[in-house]
Amino acid sequence: MGDHPADAERAALLALLDDQAIGAADRPAHWSAIAADVALRGSALALWRDHHPPTLELGSEPDRADPRIDIAWRRLRDWTPDTPGMRLITILDDDYPVALRGIHQMPPLLFVKGDLPADEPALSIVGARAATTSGRRVAAHIAEGLVARGISVLSGLATGIDSAAHEATLHAGGRPIGVLGTGIHRVYPAAHAELHERVAAAGALVSQFPPHAPPTRQSFPARNVVMSGLGRATIIVEAGEHSGTRIQARAAVGHGRPVILTEAVATGTHWGRTLIGRPGVHVAATPDDVMAALDQILADHTTGPEPVLPAPAGPTAP
Repeated sequence: MGDHPADAERAALLALLDDQAIGAADRPAHWSAIAADVALRGSALALWRDHHPPTLELGSEPDRADPRIDIAWRRLRDWTPDTPGMRLITILDDDYPVALRGIHQMPPLLFVKGDLPADEPALSIVGARAATTSGRRVAAHIAEGLVARGISVLSGLATGIDSAAHEATLHAGGRPIGVLGTGIHRVYPAAHAELHERVAAAGALVSQFPPHAPPTRQSFPARNVVMSGLGRATIIVEAGEHSGTRIQARAAVGHGRPVILTEAVATGTHWGRTLIGRPGVHVAATPDDVMAALDQILADHTTGPEPVLPAPAGPTAP
């Protein structure tokens, strides 16, 4: 990595994310607030200098001489050659996904392996890890329908519904996008190593976490929030009372994005029942009903005005 102005901005952004003096006790809120402030200013260096004004002792290159910025530079240099084909996208970059700029929890950094166009049309198919055979079939049917409509398929590379959606997308020749709850170097579950590679080759792997970050209790809910933000809508095929997909459903409602619940989810879980009747929430009794709702959502997205996003109940970020 050279001393390019964009690299200086990236180093400053990383230093801001690590700066405990700026951050509140709530780290997720801190990351979201930094992303929003940097995006508004158009410069991470400007925000850093507001909090840490250069002093004469730091010399002619105050930012590079600051040890906190220098640590960030070294971390960025370490990340760059780590994974062939991996690239880092920040909130300041033109190729940052347009859809994520519209949510309150936009991640400041994205690590991408594969191809992720900034304005790619995509929908999420998510659900239970312990999926039934019927649920996997429904997920595959929906994924095939999205591919036929030229829509990329987002999912989380977990077992069950996620893997069924990815496999069907690959089989149909579509573009899968795997959104990770770990760093991009990690494979979770380990049995999905080959699936990770196939998804990256045909579409993209996306992570908001540093490359070697392990899975944590907080990382998967944060992943679901970003998956909601990346997609035009979320489809939940199967889910239990404590499924992580309920976080994505609630996030999508907060983002002003449509949610399609299968009837089993809508009536079989307490959280599903609380969403019935909410704006943008659809209940589908059959796979054909799911596709009909999707076609209406896609038509509304094409012809209607962009929704005004309501403020979410609370921030969630890496």
